[in-house]
Amino acid sequence: MHTVLVTGCSSGIGYCVAKALKARGYNIYVTARKQDDVERLISEGFKCLKLDYADSESVQDLANELMLLIGSDLYAVFHNGAYGQAGAVEDLSRETMEKQFAANVFGWMELNNRLIVMMRQNNRGRIIFNSSVLGIVSLPFRGAYNASKYAIEGFADTLRLELRETGIKISLIEPGPIESKFRANSLIALKENIDMEGSVHRDLYKKNIARLEKKGVAVPFTLPAEAVLKKVIHALESPNPKARYYVTFPTYLFGTLKRLLPTKWLDKLLSKVGE
Repeated sequence: MHTVLVTGCSSGIGYCVAKALKARGYNIYVTARKQDDVERLISEGFKCLKLDYADSESVQDLANELMLLIGSDLYAVFHNGAYGQAGAVEDLSRETMEKQFAANVFGWMELNNRLIVMMRQNNRGRIIFNSSVLGIVSLPFRGAYNASKYAIEGFADTLRLELRETGIKISLIEPGPIESKFRANSLIALKENIDMEGSVHRDLYKKNIARLEKKGVAVPFTLPAEAVLKKVIHALESPNPKARYYVTFPTYLFGTLKRLLPTKWLDKLLSKVGE
């Protein structure tokens, strides 16, 4: 069975996809950022390598190690590891934006370009990017994450055009709300990188924190990670994978409304949703 690399597998979507593909018979390599998670995944029977997308040296080490382990025998990669930096645009420092893009964009690009070299040797493969509904529409107080996902959308679209004469296919998965640790990690990043007390948006941040701290499902139409898994399997196994896979009702809804509504109307709706 094909060899697949799945990144960001400590929990949530990555962990779900890795478990299911392993059970399906794929030769799976997974990654995690923290050593404790690497060791846990190894204890569960995974072939796990350490990867911090935000660290170029870590990306290069992972690519070199993977090449030593499998040579050119890589069929697919599911790029998944990311986090969401909350905060109003005017409160985002350059350093904070650079950290967001290092983890969510630059690391993905850097690793991807190393992996394409392996795939080209066999002139086949699948590259799957886990994007977001926030790569389609934007919500207030999520500017850093919005921008990083828009960047991945543009990168994937360009890559699809450049590889159209090869056997390497590119797909974007575009989830809406999915059960994961995403909100908890966003709260950590918000508290670490945003001066909330010194911001004109101080009161709105308090509402944001309440949302991020809420236990269980915080928004309607939240689906389990298995909803993403179904799309990943299709992107891997279909002879004609889609360029984009919507997941959850909000993604279908806002993807449609963006095509149909005037910008002013859509802005008004998104402002209400983002409160």
